[in-house]
Amino acid sequence: MGEISRRGVIGGIAAAVLAGAAGPVQAAPRDRARYFAGMASDHGQNYRRTNFNVIDPRWRRQLVQYYSDEPQGTVVVDTRHHFLYVIFENRTALRYGVGVGKEGFQWFGRAQVDRKAIWPSWSPPADMLKRRPNLPRYMAGGPDNPLGPRALYLYRDGQDTGYRLHGTTEPWSIGADASSGCIRMFPEDVIDLYQRCPQGTRVLVLRHIAARAVADNNSR
Repeated sequence: MGEISRRGVIGGIAAAVLAGAAGPVQAAPRDRARYFAGMASDHGQNYRRTNFNVIDPRWRRQLVQYYSDEPQGTVVVDTRHHFLYVIFENRTALRYGVGVGKEGFQWFGRAQVDRKAIWPSWSPPADMLKRRPNLPRYMAGGPDNPLGPRALYLYRDGQDTGYRLHGTTEPWSIGADASSGCIRMFPEDVIDLYQRCPQGTRVLVLRHIAARAVADNNSR
C-alpha cells in the first residue's frame, strides 16, 4: 500500500525510516514556547499558531508519490512512521506528520468518518479517568481543549470506536507515540484535513505501509 510543498515528488524512503526510528519527543516546559508563533482566529476562537520553523521538515504537510489499491480519498495512517496520507489521483497523496498511540494503546484496522466537529468538546473515556482521575469530566471546545480545532470521529459498523483524528495543544508530540490511541495532528493540519474528508471517508490504520508504496519527497 498509503502549507502544501510541491517540490518534486521523487526520492527515497529514508525520511520515513528515520521517522520510525525516532523515539518519543519530549519538550521541557521552558522550551515549549518556541513551538508557537503568534495567534490565529478560527470560528470565533483564537489559538496559538504552530511555529513550523522549529518543526522537522519531515512532519510538514507535503505532496508525495504513493502507490495504493485504496480508493481515492481514503485516509491511511502509518503508525510506525507517524504519517497520515490522503490518497489523491495519479499515484500521489497528501502526507501529514502525526502523533499516534503509546505502546499498548495503538489500534489497527478499518473505520470511517461518521461524525465531524469544529472546536469539539471533550469527555475523557472511563478507562482514561481510571488512569488519570484528576482529569476534568468535561471540557468545552476551545484553544485549551486537547482535541484542538477539529475532530473526525471514527466509527466501525455504525459503532463509535472511541478513536478520533484530531488536533493537539502539544505540537512537540507530532512524530511521537504520545496518545491513548487517537491520531494527533498540528492544528493547521487537522483544519486542512477536515475540509478534505466528508462524512463517510474511509480510514485505514496500519502498523506500517510497505516500503514500495511511497517515494518520499522530503528535503532537509
